[in-house]
Amino acid sequence: MKMDNTIIDFIKRNTNCSSTEILQGIAEKKSIATVKRFLSKSIAEKLIISTGQGKATRYSLSPYYMLFQHIDMERYYEREIDERTINENFNFSLITDILPQVSLFMKEEMDKLNELQKVYTKNKSELSDLEYKKELERLAIDLSWKSSQIEGNTYSLLETERLLRERETAQGKSKEEADMLLNHKDTINFILKNPDYLFPLTISKIEDIHSMLVKELGVERNLRKRRVGISGTNYRPIDNEFQIREALLEMCTLINGKKSVFEQAFLALILISYIQPFVDGNKRTARIVSSAILTNNNYCPISFRTVDSVDYKKAMLLFYEQNNVTAFKNVFIEQFEFAVSTYF
Repeated sequence: MKMDNTIIDFIKRNTNCSSTEILQGIAEKKSIATVKRFLSKSIAEKLIISTGQGKATRYSLSPYYMLFQHIDMERYYEREIDERTINENFNFSLITDILPQVSLFMKEEMDKLNELQKVYTKNKSELSDLEYKKELERLAIDLSWKSSQIEGNTYSLLETERLLRERETAQGKSKEEADMLLNHKDTINFILKNPDYLFPLTISKIEDIHSMLVKELGVERNLRKRRVGISGTNYRPIDNEFQIREALLEMCTLINGKKSVFEQAFLALILISYIQPFVDGNKRTARIVSSAILTNNNYCPISFRTVDSVDYKKAMLLFYEQNNVTAFKNVFIEQFEFAVSTYF
């Protein structure tokens, strides 16, 4: 076991302990300086909190530990669904008590995102209106394709481009697949024409976006009134319509209150999916709302074009099961970087 895990496990069992107690209690023999370096690093990463000063300093796991703890994804998914120890039920305190009190991105991550945004702003300023519209069109096609592919749509990117530009359906593909893609593009076009529509974010506006995305797909609109299951996990979303509405309301309050545009977009991406307010189309709605938040604030929107669909789903399931954001933050940051370097 790595020393990092050894120290964390010791603090789990011995809350409010001193660095000397940690040093004496762990199996690996390390110097006090090494232990203190790890403690300082963990405090910066919001995994551990300290109280007191000098020799009276004591260490405990942070209430935000579950959000940021390192989880080996490969080892995690070696275990079958029923073998994993997970949070099976919806965590109400996540939205009301935990996420309002924490910055989701570490300083280094936020610095990187802000630098990328500066590059986007500079590049955008050098484009003519026509050139910028062409890049947005290209990104919208890519987002429509990838968002649909994640949900099992079999259209290729080239076939998607033909469909969305020329309304030419692909041979051997279903009408439902074509409608899913066309709905994505129509929804994105609506947002680009009405950039302020979603803000401030409300339940009714999220419902409107969902309705556009599932048009003619035989999917129930408005908030669901029955239980839904999620393939690949034993996590069970809330199934009470009033609790779903309450959770969405708390989510909107949380997002509207965040100062960071990156946090707003990231929270919409993970929480709409986590709440599962609709019978179907939840992740599609989350991706569109997230990109809309970025676009509305003159930030670079994300297409998710290069994300592996399986990796996306695994990162999302990790949040469902452990309320852990680390894997999905990597997806978000990587895809924002890709969008800045590719489209603008």
